Amino acid sequence: MTKITFIGAGSLGFTSELVRDILTFPLLEDAHIALMDIHPERLEWAKRQVEKLIAAGKRPATVSATLDRAEALKGADVVLTTILAGSTEVWRHDIEIPKKYGVDINVGDTRGPSGIFRFLRTINPMMDIVRDMEKYYPNAVLLNYTNPMAMLVSAIQKQSFITVTGLCHSVQGTAMMLARWIGAPYEEIDYVCAGINHQAWYLEYKWNGQDAYPLIRKAVTERPEVYNEEIVRNEMFLALGYYVTESSGHNSEYNWWFRKRPDLIEKYCTHGTGWNPGEYAYILKEYQRNEATWKDQVRERLEAPLTPEDLQRGEEYAAYIINALKGGEPFKFNGNVRNTHLITNLPEGACVEVPVYVDRAGFHPTHVGALPPECALLTQLSSGIEEMAVQASIAGDPTMVYRAICHDPLTASVLSLAEIRQMTNELFAVHKDYLPQFKVHRV
Repeated sequence: MTKITFIGAGSLGFTSELVRDILTFPLLEDAHIALMDIHPERLEWAKRQVEKLIAAGKRPATVSATLDRAEALKGADVVLTTILAGSTEVWRHDIEIPKKYGVDINVGDTRGPSGIFRFLRTINPMMDIVRDMEKYYPNAVLLNYTNPMAMLVSAIQKQSFITVTGLCHSVQGTAMMLARWIGAPYEEIDYVCAGINHQAWYLEYKWNGQDAYPLIRKAVTERPEVYNEEIVRNEMFLALGYYVTESSGHNSEYNWWFRKRPDLIEKYCTHGTGWNPGEYAYILKEYQRNEATWKDQVRERLEAPLTPEDLQRGEEYAAYIINALKGGEPFKFNGNVRNTHLITNLPEGACVEVPVYVDRAGFHPTHVGALPPECALLTQLSSGIEEMAVQASIAGDPTMVYRAICHDPLTASVLSLAEIRQMTNELFAVHKDYLPQFKVHRV
C-alpha cells in the first residue's frame, strides 16, 4: 500500500482532481490518502469529496484527515504540498503596496516584489514540513505545487536532503494550446522545453517530427482570435522567436515591456481572451470572491453526481510520477530541479525547469545545454534575482531582499532606487510577523 499525504488538502478542487488521477493507476488504487490542513471545515469537505471519488470508482483506497501534520507525514511515500501562507488579508499587501508606488501587478505569486515577499512568508511553513519529513519519514519524496515554485524549491534543496521537485501545469497546458492553434492532435506533438518555472521556452516544438514553429507563427500573425488569446506571449514570441510557458497575465509582470505605463497595460494586458487576463490584482480578486462563496461551491460539488467522465485521468504530472516511483511505467515530465550543469547559461545550483525522467530509481533530469541568447538574457536575470532572494532568506539579510527587488525588470522600469527602498521597507513592516528569519525588518 502506498501512502500519499496532501499538506494543504483544503485546496479542494486541486486535491480531488489529483486523487482522481492517482486512483486510475492499478498500482495506486489501494493507496491510503492522508489529508492534512489547518482549516478544519475545509479539511472535512476534502475528506468527503475523496470518499465520494473512492466510492464512485469502487476503489479499495482509504482516506484519513487530520490537523496534525506529523501524523499525516508518518509513513508517507509521497508528500504533495499545496499550501497558502496567510489569507487574502495578508498577501493582499504583496499586491497593494507595490501598486501604491506605481508597480501594477496582475498575479504576484512568482517573482517581482510580490513574489519575493510571498516566498519569504511561505518558505517558513514549507521548511517546517520538510523538517517533519526528515524526522518522520526521510525517504519520502516531496512534490511541490506551491508558488513561488523556483524560489521555494531552490531554498529547500539548499537546506535539506529530502528529494523534492516542483510541478506546474503550464508546460503541458501551453503545449496543448499551441497544438490546438495549428490543428494538431496533441499525441502527435513532441517538444523540448527548458528554463525556469513560468519562464521556460519551447526550444523545439514538432508535429510528427517536423518543426511546427512556422505554423505557430502563421496562426499568430494571420488569425486575430489566436493573437488575442495570448497577446503578451504572442508579442514575446514574435520578438524573441521562441514560445514561453505560463499565461500572458503572469508573463506581463516578468519583464520591462508591458506594464510600466497605463497605455501599455490598456493595449497589451486588458483585452486578451485567454485565462488570466492582465487586469490589476486579478488573482487576488478571484481568491476574495472564492472566499465569499466557497461553502456554496463545495456543497454543489459534493451534491452533484459523478459521471464516468468525472473519473477519467487528467493531465497533471503528480499521479504519473507516483506511479513511476512505485514501479509503474517510467514517465517524462518537466520538473523543477537543482541546476547541476543542466542549463549551462543559468546560475549553477539554481532551480531550473527541464525535462525529467522518473522511474522506481528516482528522478533523472536531462542535460539541455545553453538556452538561446535571446531567451537566456531575461531568464538569467529572473533566475539570478530569485537566487538572491533565497540567499537573503537563508541569511536573514533584508538588504539582499532590497537588492533583489532593485533588479526586478518591472519594478526598475517604474521606480527609482530610493523609491524601491521605501517600498521594500513598507513590505517588511506589514509582513514582519510572518518573517522570523529576519532579526531586522528594515533596509
